[in-house]
Amino acid sequence: MKLEILQTCPPIIRDFLTYNETIKGKSSRSVEGYFLDLQSFFRYLLMVRGKAEKGIEFEKIDISAVDLELIRSVTISDLYAFLVFCKNERSNNAATRARKTSTLRIFFKYMSSQTHQIENNPALLLESPKVKQSLPKHLTLEDSLELLNSVDGNNKQRDYCILVLFLNCGLRLAELCSLNLSSISSDNTLTVIGKGNKERVVYLNNACVDAIRAYLEVRPNDGIPATEKNALFISRNHRRISPKTVQHIVKTYLEKSGLGGQGFSTHKLRHTAATLMYQHGDVDIRVLKDILGHANLGTTQIYTHVSDKQIKHAVDQNPLSNVKQRK
Repeated sequence: MKLEILQTCPPIIRDFLTYNETIKGKSSRSVEGYFLDLQSFFRYLLMVRGKAEKGIEFEKIDISAVDLELIRSVTISDLYAFLVFCKNERSNNAATRARKTSTLRIFFKYMSSQTHQIENNPALLLESPKVKQSLPKHLTLEDSLELLNSVDGNNKQRDYCILVLFLNCGLRLAELCSLNLSSISSDNTLTVIGKGNKERVVYLNNACVDAIRAYLEVRPNDGIPATEKNALFISRNHRRISPKTVQHIVKTYLEKSGLGGQGFSTHKLRHTAATLMYQHGDVDIRVLKDILGHANLGTTQIYTHVSDKQIKHAVDQNPLSNVKQRK
């Protein structure tokens, strides 16, 4: 948790954030998101209750005075009114409001069920805004091959290996950057540390094994600080490669392969890996869930979109597809 959050956060909310990071194993990014959502809610509550300084900008409302008494006074009407405020005054879209709804549910469940500091949970029946489910943007198989074939330059083995791992293993950006030499096992598996510090094992296919082997042959060994000698991917400054550098690498090759300006990114390569495995690899959705490191199957089910060709193929495979009526 960031120091600035610890310094500005009311103790009662800080306890909630600490619980989620230490006990629930939530990532620092998730915990920071919880704080920002709760900060917005309590700023709104202080404003409408007339407890904020008059004329002060919304972003500058101090929530340090938030206490148990204020939290106990919250009703479900307050929660819905906040969501209306977020839509009309803050221009929050449905996805953002749904995330805020989730945070409020988690917080008030913690206050009522986990710590029993409040008797009634005002968010118990709080409904979430409907979010339009859009298909994840991804590269086609042909696009992916074009991307891989565009790699060249002084760091071509490293850059190629990065792209191959993204496209074959569906790694998150942070997961790729945190890979170590010790993450690679002799049985061609990769130990990945995902969200919430959860560890999973990813099996490396031939393309990944070959790309890693080629990169390790040219990977720098000298001039690397002792604290970073175990890092798999090394930057030109002989440090562990940063997320910003990886994003730049991916952007460079996307543009070179003619795929620039279409909204593709490192995370879209993760979507691509998942989509290609599902569409072309006959991968069960529950297996895909484990490969991607998703906590819930529902998160993975977005990849079950299929092409018209696959739908036609599935219908054609029905054992009754060629049955004709007897004359």
